[in-house]
Formats: sequence, structure tokens, C-alpha cells
Amino acid sequence: MNSSLSVRQIKLWRLAIYFIFALPGFAIASWVSRTPTIRDALGATTAQMGWIIFGMAVGSIIGLLSASHLIAYKGGRFVMVTSLAVSSIGLVVVGLASSWMTNDIIVFFGLAIFGFGNGICDVAMNVEGTAVERAAQKSLLTGFHASFSLGTLIGAMAGAAAIKIGVSVAVHMIIAVAVIVLCVIFLYRLIPAGTGKETGGESNDPVMSVRERMAVWKERRTLLIGIIVLGMAFAEGSANDWLPLIMVDGYKVTPAMGSFAFGIFVTAMTVGRAAGGVLLDRFGRVIVLRASALLAIVGLLIVIFGQSYGLATIGIVLWGLGAAFGFPVGLSAAGDDPRGVAARVSAVSTAGYLAFLVGPPFLGIIGESIGLVRALIFVLIGVTVAGLFSQAAKPIRQDTLTKKGI
Repeated sequence: MNSSLSVRQIKLWRLAIYFIFALPGFAIASWVSRTPTIRDALGATTAQMGWIIFGMAVGSIIGLLSASHLIAYKGGRFVMVTSLAVSSIGLVVVGLASSWMTNDIIVFFGLAIFGFGNGICDVAMNVEGTAVERAAQKSLLTGFHASFSLGTLIGAMAGAAAIKIGVSVAVHMIIAVAVIVLCVIFLYRLIPAGTGKETGGESNDPVMSVRERMAVWKERRTLLIGIIVLGMAFAEGSANDWLPLIMVDGYKVTPAMGSFAFGIFVTAMTVGRAAGGVLLDRFGRVIVLRASALLAIVGLLIVIFGQSYGLATIGIVLWGLGAAFGFPVGLSAAGDDPRGVAARVSAVSTAGYLAFLVGPPFLGIIGESIGLVRALIFVLIGVTVAGLFSQAAKPIRQDTLTKKGI
């Protein structure tokens, strides 16, 4: 299907996917940047905020587990547009419930809706990204994830500005959703229909059954890549959900300074991912993953044992640079085999989101007892394990794919 696209159509498709990747990052940062305000409005403890955030984890896991089947039947474009609409609804519910209703249960369910849409969109846009890579014959996925980080940076900056000028959480979320909806209306027509749809797809192989799609969870390589993504996503997700509060509670700074620190983390991730294509082409996945794990380890140690806000920001930069590669490189590795790409990307994404979303609530519960800064020791362990398993991301040899008929 995609082989019939002209060079111009592929360029427009690529451009659209850059923006699509940015939108979930923008949405997540819009929520994260207001967590101190929402925590205070709800009168929630650190442990209670952990359970509230768990709503997002529940929704995301359900979305991730559903995504490969939806993509197989409906195609990537339909799933991305629908999931962004669903996540927007959830974001509005969170804004209204935290600002006007101050009801933690409704915030929980709003985050569940938001997470469900984000989970489905995450798989769909990564499947779309691997399809663009094949069509353009270039390494693009780290660049797409840099766009996600850039969207997160813009969302974090907007959140810090909203706090400074006194915009309510509800109004902030409504404005963020309006931006997302307008972008989707413009972008969807640039994306070809049917990417990832396994009824009449790109390969001559028979369509994978539901049982075959589920069987990818038993593949050794897929499981090991999932462990890599799990550890590195824990490092990213912990920052996304807790970094503003870590700085506010651990280093006794203002909420605005906490949001600024989060912006530093996202900037570091964006820079790392923007350079990712060049680094991967020169050094390969395995070396890049090992180096990034080492950077994250050093950065986390500085944040955990640092004695000042200034020193901690240096650690945040290293943490962000180190966390930049795990998720996109792991997903790119999962997409090496075009047949069943949606199923493998879904499996690896689910493994990552178990850490990306379930891990941070766990961090909140632990942080209630030992403090959020000391709780980062568990993130440190996860990153170390990911670095040890980096060899699993080594590209599949072309002759192996040829024997399979790819």
C-alpha cells in the first residue's frame, strides 16, 4: 500500500507523524505541570496522589492491550484520530474535576480515560512511525520521539506560564484540548489510510490471527526488548509524573521552579532524541543503549544525593539524556520484522508502560515512607537492569528476514 506513495506524499506523511507524536507529549505535560496545584486543590497526600495517578496507568494498560487488534482491523490513521479524541475528553474531565469539583474520584476516572486514549495512540503512532521509516528508507523513530519530547517541553512551558499568571487548571486543560483537536483536524488527511491494517496489508504473508498476535509475548527477543524498555521507561515516567513534586518536596523550591526543573529534563530528552539518528547510525543500538543507561545512572545518583537545587539540575540533565533512547530504540527494534509489527510494538509498549505508568504510582507509595528523592533508588535499579540487557536490541539480520519471506 505505502509503496505507491509519491516522494511528496511520504514527506507530508512524515511531517504529519512528527506533529502526531508531539500531541500526546503536549497533553501529558499539560497534566504533569499542574500536579502540584491539583494535589493542593484535592488536599491529597503523596500516597493518595500515587493512587490517583494509578487511574492513568489502568486506562493506559487497557488501551495498550487493545491497540494491536484495533490497528489490525481499522488501520493506524483511524486509531490515532479516535484515540486522541478520547484522551482529550479525559483531559477535560481531569481539569473540571480538579478545578471546579475538587473530586479525587472523578480525577481518577478522568485520568483513566486520558490514559486509555494515550495507550492506544502510543502503539498506533509507533506502528505508523516504523511504516514511515520503511517508506522513506531512513532511521526516523528517535526523531519522532524527539518530537514527542518537544511537545512535552512546550506543554511544560505552557504549564509553568499558566501557574505564573494564575490560569485555573480547568481553563488550562480546555485550551490544551482545543490545540490538540485543531491539529488533528488539519493533520489526518496527510496520513495514508490503512497502515498496520492486516487485511490486505503490505506483505504477501497470510494475515496474522489473534492467537498469533498474542503469541509474540512468548518470543525471547521481544521479552528481552520489553525488559529494556521497561527499565528505561520507568526512568522517563517517574520524571514525567513526579519530578515537579520531587523538587518541591525534596529541595524545598516553589511549584514554578519544580515545573522549570521538569522543563530541563524534557529539554535534555529532546536534545538526546534529536541527535539519536546520527548516534544510532554511527554506533549502533547496543552501544547507544549502554551509554544512555550509564548517563541515567549518574544523573539519578546526583539527584538522589545532591545537596542543592543547582547540583540537582545537572543530574536532571544527565537523567534526561540517559532516558532519551530506551523507549524509541526498543520500539524500533520491535519493528524489525514487518509482519506482526503492530503486535510486537504493542507488546513492547505494554511492557514499557507497566513501568512508565504503574511504576510512578508505586514510587508515590514508597515515597510516602522514605521520601520521593530516596524512592528514586528503585528507578536506579530499573535503569541498571535495562543496561545489562541492551544486547537484545541488536538488529535482526537481513538474511533472517529473507528466509521468513519478508
